[in-house]
Amino acid sequence: MAALLSLSALALLGAGASAQTFTGTAQGGFPDCVNGPLSNNTVCDKSADPVARAKALVAAFTVAEKLNLTGNNSPGVPRLGLPVYQWWQEALHGVASSPGVTFNATGQFDSATSFPQPILMGAAFDDALIQSVAEVVSTEARAFNNYGRAGLDFWTPNINPYRDPRWGRGQETPGEDPYHLSSYVHSLIMGLQGGEDPEIRKITATCKHFAGYDIESWNGNLRYQNDVQIPQRDLVEYYLPSFRSCARDSNVGAFMCTYSALNGVPTCADPWLLNDVLREHWGWTNEEQWVTSDCDSIQNIFLPHNFSDTRQGAAAAALNAGTDLDCGTYYQHHLPLAYSQGLINQTTVDQALVRLYTSLVRTGYFDGPNAMYRNLTWSDVGTTHAQQLALQAAEEGIVLLKNDGLLPLSISNGTKIALIGSWANATTQMQGNYYGVPTYLHSPLYAAQQTGAQVFYAQGPGGQGDPTTDHWLPVWTAAEKADIIIYIGGVDISVEAEGMDREDINWTGAQLDIIGELAMYGKPMVLAQMGDQLDNTPIVNNANISALIWGGYPGQDGGVALFNIITGKTAPAGRLPV
Repeated sequence: MAALLSLSALALLGAGASAQTFTGTAQGGFPDCVNGPLSNNTVCDKSADPVARAKALVAAFTVAEKLNLTGNNSPGVPRLGLPVYQWWQEALHGVASSPGVTFNATGQFDSATSFPQPILMGAAFDDALIQSVAEVVSTEARAFNNYGRAGLDFWTPNINPYRDPRWGRGQETPGEDPYHLSSYVHSLIMGLQGGEDPEIRKITATCKHFAGYDIESWNGNLRYQNDVQIPQRDLVEYYLPSFRSCARDSNVGAFMCTYSALNGVPTCADPWLLNDVLREHWGWTNEEQWVTSDCDSIQNIFLPHNFSDTRQGAAAAALNAGTDLDCGTYYQHHLPLAYSQGLINQTTVDQALVRLYTSLVRTGYFDGPNAMYRNLTWSDVGTTHAQQLALQAAEEGIVLLKNDGLLPLSISNGTKIALIGSWANATTQMQGNYYGVPTYLHSPLYAAQQTGAQVFYAQGPGGQGDPTTDHWLPVWTAAEKADIIIYIGGVDISVEAEGMDREDINWTGAQLDIIGELAMYGKPMVLAQMGDQLDNTPIVNNANISALIWGGYPGQDGGVALFNIITGKTAPAGRLPV
């Protein structure tokens, strides 16, 4: 252990990294293939086969170095000039804050385009749109990478079927239908990776969470120890098709296994799932394709799953089953003992590392400053095209659920609008989870003010259903002054998120109370339900509410998108994906 920690400490000093310095970032730059220790290694020979290049690099490592490179926070190998590298980046709907992504406080690389959450983009049922969005995301990711602010591996998409509308992570998925998910994810991966089998992969996408992962913290279930029981037919027909599309049809670079067990076996230690199904049955056998654990799920194999009697046994079970990378430290801490006890062999360790480093070779990581995509800069982030696409993606996904002849609204300078609700002045709420720093955030209030109308704003109760009414008085004042009432509310990530499933899909009592009283004013009333799925029966059945739209998590230009739909600048064409 001491030797491994020593290697990590040396690596954090950046010894042997390329000459370019990346101050305050999570990445260590690029290997120096001209003057560095690796310059004479085949890994730096661009004419060589990618697998041969990776094998030459791995052959240069000592056993201790190999074992120390199996975690997401890779310390590199200072004596060889192999820089530190963070494998964990997120980009669910835009380059996102994560261990490997660093946003600058101000100036260049202080933001990235924030698209709608996948649940809203899935409602567009427009695969060409999804590929265009992914192309922008991967371009911005590459620009961040070129300046040491991101790696080349992004742990997206979440392609689990959205089976239960109470699931807090349903917002991360395109919907519930396996066919729709399969089509969506193919287009997404084409845009992220730069095609099905490009010579230089743009970035490496990661299909997660494999498999059978959905609602996790409900009715006594705990996300880190769930053992989901799924019959084989349900697996084949419902839970696996989107992942099959990733592997067989889209040639995705990586997969992520889950926290949970599937039919008694933790997925990260399941050779049937990771080898028999994924690699052999689906033919996902290219050397640059690898599996990462979900973060700290290797530890879960030991406790609380109790699948192995020892920590080193849990780490060995995962590696032998085909989990090549540990998001966490369990491999780095416990594989040395597993190796000394003969629970793993060097061939298996080498296989995992060859997969990982062949992937980096395929992205041009070892190809120097003239490699493809290395010309992308800050000027390629948040472009006019990206901003227009973010707005288009939000508009295409918004769903019209009810319209009794009110929409589109005709708004002029003399129109008086009451804009009410916890989402009425939403900013970061519009992004949902797994978000980064957006180029800007245009709230509904901002968009309403751009119409020239006189806007009376009041917040009202939030998604948590705050029952106190003393701050509701501005709601009634706004409603009394207005010609038109627009209520924008619902749920947000304060009540639905990763590890936070809901008990039901009801509106909060406080919101229904205010909505009902607003409807009694008898004025034209539009309601926009935001966030994920709710039972809108009380809204639909209220004759005094003339229009209802679903806006999901619409991203950086969500407010403008909503008002473009409400005023008829854009026709509502989205369809509920759940």
